[in-house]
Amino acid sequence: MKSCRVCGAELSKKPLLKYKNMPKVAQKFPDARGLKSDKGVNLEVFQCMGCGLVQLASKPVSYYKEDIRAGAFSPEMKAFRLPQFRKFCSKYGLKGKKTVEIGCGKGEYLSIMKAAGMNAYGTEYSKPAVDNCKANGLKAVRFFPKRPLQKIPSGPFNAFFILNFLEHLPSLNTVLKCAAGNICEGGVGLVEVPNFELVLEKNLFSEFTTDHLFYFTRHTLAMALKINGFDVLDSRIVWHDYIISMEVRKRAGLDIKSLYDKQTSLKREVKGFISKFHGGRVAVWGAGHQALAFMALTGIKNDICYVVDSAPFKQGKFTTATHLPIVPPSALDTDPVLAVIIMAASYSDEVKGIIKRKYGKKIKVAVLRDHGLEICR
Repeated sequence: MKSCRVCGAELSKKPLLKYKNMPKVAQKFPDARGLKSDKGVNLEVFQCMGCGLVQLASKPVSYYKEDIRAGAFSPEMKAFRLPQFRKFCSKYGLKGKKTVEIGCGKGEYLSIMKAAGMNAYGTEYSKPAVDNCKANGLKAVRFFPKRPLQKIPSGPFNAFFILNFLEHLPSLNTVLKCAAGNICEGGVGLVEVPNFELVLEKNLFSEFTTDHLFYFTRHTLAMALKINGFDVLDSRIVWHDYIISMEVRKRAGLDIKSLYDKQTSLKREVKGFISKFHGGRVAVWGAGHQALAFMALTGIKNDICYVVDSAPFKQGKFTTATHLPIVPPSALDTDPVLAVIIMAASYSDEVKGIIKRKYGKKIKVAVLRDHGLEICR
């Protein structure tokens, strides 16, 4: 890998760290028969020059799709999770609602989510792990996201969980986009990863492992989540400072239909103004991009004689799309009009003053403002 798996920017030319003879895996240990073939590997740590995310450039371990949790055997961890999940459930109104844990392992946390009041589902790549979930009365399916828009069985969901699994995944963007695509509008998520800030603070050199492709700070985790369609609602360090925990919400698409409404209302105002001048002797002053777009979008081309602009390099040319002649201000003397609509943005008041001083009431003036058409008295 020469580029960041998350943002696509170039990785640092040289590794930040080089470790030799590192353990090849951190799970699925060799038995006595496999010792002869077990050899250490070299591990190199890079940083993305774009988003800053620290990561390995090597291939993932063979079992990266499986969520294997040794920590789930800890009574203290179980005692931590139940109130955490209850608070999350209450905060976002998830009681009885469908949630999904992506990478649920053997259901260690699914059972706690269920106890916290959620209608908990899980996805897991390992068939034995899924079978274990089902044997314990938990709802899990064998599934691993291959495509951003892939549907998770039993979806959509109101919330998702990815707990200390994201750092293993070379297809991190695919998994997060899949999560976003399988929760309802306004849906939320809880994402947790190991805390790389603690590694830096305490110089925990032994925290690097081939199992973890990514080493997140709060900043780089938030960046990855934002890139993949989420807004961060809450960020905190938990579990003896070892875990970054972020609550997120699926980002809603921007609703800018009001621009169409404004276009319609301004078109109606301008058309109404033009209709007062029989014979169509109306000009536009201004050949900037706003005026060009307005004339094209409102269809007033056939109602306008010409477009006035003070810039010599525009004069003698034609407006794009509407093909109206662009003329100098002197055209108002040689080819008079009854009215001028000023579309000169921040120069509009200056242009209004020029016309009023020179032509007085001979030319009716209107100025296109942000709020509508201003008829000058």
